[in-house]
Amino acid sequence: MAEVRAEMVANVWKVVVKEGEAVSDGDTLVILESMKMEIPVLAEEDGVVAQLKVAEGDVIQEGDLIAVIE
Repeated sequence: MAEVRAEMVANVWKVVVKEGEAVSDGDTLVILESMKMEIPVLAEEDGVVAQLKVAEGDVIQEGDLIAVIE
């Protein structure tokens, strides 16, 4: 199991995956927007998105849980 956490304060611009979706290492999970830059958040291992903890438009803080991959 891997927890994917935010590395900075940002807005959730786009959610690319759904719960239950299989992902591979390097796949984009969500795209964050901060200071007019788009920052993709990538899966760090192969697995299935067990939990998705953000929605488009959310404001997240550094360290917030974005997703859980099993």
